[in-house]
Amino acid sequence: MINLTKHSLQKLEVLFQELGYVIRYEKGNFNAGYCIVENRNIVIVNKFFETEARINILLDILQNINFDAGVLSEKSAKFYERVLKHNPESEEEPVEEPA
Repeated sequence: MINLTKHSLQKLEVLFQELGYVIRYEKGNFNAGYCIVENRNIVIVNKFFETEARINILLDILQNINFDAGVLSEKSAKFYERVLKHNPESEEEPVEEPA
């Protein structure tokens, strides 16, 4: 898992920026703590969340959007690979072969 620090949050924000998303921290009644504005690539995160919650929300969103990893800079691509490598939800379940 990545470190839940402000530095990691900044790396995630840069990654989203490279994907064409705008992240805004605002107050609101978000059931999941965030809102994605359809067709506009805007992510709105509850501004009262601490760094750890912000990171977890952005990781959750990252898993649910489709994008071409080729648009990422080398630095962001390495960070994204590290996130995928240490995120158990992103790994595929091993398929057992019948005996």
